[in-house]
Amino acid sequence: MTPSNDTLPPDDPYAPQPSWAEQNPKLVWSASVFALTVLLTFLAFPPVDMGEAAYLLLVPAAWWAFQVPAFRLYAAVTLGANVLAWTALLAWLHNVTWIGMFLLGPLVGLIGGTWFLVAWWVIGRIRGQRVVVRVFALLGLAALWVLLEWARSWIFGGFPWLPLAASQWQRPAVLQIAAYGGAWAVSFILVFFNLGLAALVQRLFFEKEAGKRSPEFMVAMLVFVCATMPLLRELFGQERQKIARVALVQPYIDQGEKWDPERARAVLETLEELTLHASVSDNPDAILWPEAVVPWALHRDPNVQPWLETVARRAGAPLLLGTVFTRPELPEDKQWFNGAFVVDPRLGLQPAGYAKRKLVPFGEYIPLRPLLGWLEKFVPIGGEFQRGGEARPLPLRVPSGELPVGVLICYEDTFPALARESTLRGAEVLAVLTNNGWFGEGGAAYQHAAHSVLRAVENRRPLLRVGNGGWSGWIDEYGHIRATLTGPDGRVYFRGHETVEISRDRRWQGRASFYVQHGDWFVIACVVVASLGYYLVRTVRPPRPEPEQPQRRSRFRIR
Repeated sequence: MTPSNDTLPPDDPYAPQPSWAEQNPKLVWSASVFALTVLLTFLAFPPVDMGEAAYLLLVPAAWWAFQVPAFRLYAAVTLGANVLAWTALLAWLHNVTWIGMFLLGPLVGLIGGTWFLVAWWVIGRIRGQRVVVRVFALLGLAALWVLLEWARSWIFGGFPWLPLAASQWQRPAVLQIAAYGGAWAVSFILVFFNLGLAALVQRLFFEKEAGKRSPEFMVAMLVFVCATMPLLRELFGQERQKIARVALVQPYIDQGEKWDPERARAVLETLEELTLHASVSDNPDAILWPEAVVPWALHRDPNVQPWLETVARRAGAPLLLGTVFTRPELPEDKQWFNGAFVVDPRLGLQPAGYAKRKLVPFGEYIPLRPLLGWLEKFVPIGGEFQRGGEARPLPLRVPSGELPVGVLICYEDTFPALARESTLRGAEVLAVLTNNGWFGEGGAAYQHAAHSVLRAVENRRPLLRVGNGGWSGWIDEYGHIRATLTGPDGRVYFRGHETVEISRDRRWQGRASFYVQHGDWFVIACVVVASLGYYLVRTVRPPRPEPEQPQRRSRFRIR
């Protein structure tokens, strides 16, 4: 063995050859971050329902930001990953419109993807800064995530579908903070935990102080524990009180048949048969039908009301149903509403109904019609519906007394403010009447049901949910799913009925949660936190990049 120069000749056959990964580190890291972000985002939400993935889905991209990659590469990877993940999550839209799926999925992905671009700028500037700057910067990023979710609730008419909090719909212990700050607070905690975990990974494995504790992660854990553990006391010492036995009727009528005039009589026969069978077999106190279940418009067709009153009288129980209707004083008017009514077995159709307050853009109306009216050629819109403006609950007469029910029609349960308004008006129970028949048998029904869990916790009200086909059941005021209707094969897509006994915790009877009393105060708090984080990051000097040290090779080689 003889000494040689510090560097080996490039053509030395004995020199170790770098692997493909070592030759292409940027490609390896970018591909890994892309794949993990897409995979974890898709796994976190229904229909997969691996809620634990929500605690990791931001970690790959956040950690990569600590390595200060080139902005263009980072933007391409994170935006592309979000576009792909959200297009996959919303793939059920293809049952209605392919163009809608390929427009909406990328749009939601790009809105959420802007968070990653800000994260790249923030994380790149806080390396090596004081602990207080780093912690408040990450808090500001968590607050920014909430603001982007809130923005989705009003952009283009609003599409607040699947906030990060919805990933925890089957994990009620994490959701209890929603009764104080709304679902926004749950999303905030999850994002901050992700950022703290990314900082821990960076500290343990990629910094000179490897092995030392990460202050960011410790604060994130403290916030997580403070937001969950003390609130568990509300789950103990409950005093459950029976409210009523309610029959949920799920007719599972194909959308092509539902509005076919030749099939209308068969639809009515199906509804009547299921309802009377539920009445005879279970003797319920009330019966619920899904959204727009009657094939003819109430008030416009003179035969609808007598038929409904006959069914309610034969069933011997009040009927709460979703229906399309026109104004009774103007039955020939062209103003159509999608709403709900109560039919009492003794008093007949009750005059006070409910009209849907939040219509589905491009489904029940076209926003900015002068500009976007051409989309009607590509998106099946069932007429231009009118928006209701009244959140007054509908009274349902049950043996325990008059029960005020706050009604939400389909898409409305994705908007926290609508359920809150109903609770403020006196609703003691929330009811979601939905269809979901348009979207096939994929993940849409489960994704939609996740929002109902959030609304139940926010308002501390039991929530009943009945669909034409999909997820029907009831959820208590703490987010526990007490009943899910399934067919003989265990699937939620079936035709049938089930009677559930709903109850409530006496401690919440007539009492409003902190969120109901104060509304979206947490969103305002996030504006303050995000602004403070931006100010601190903007005023610090970004760290200088460390010069790369040449790798020193052995001074000896074998001849």
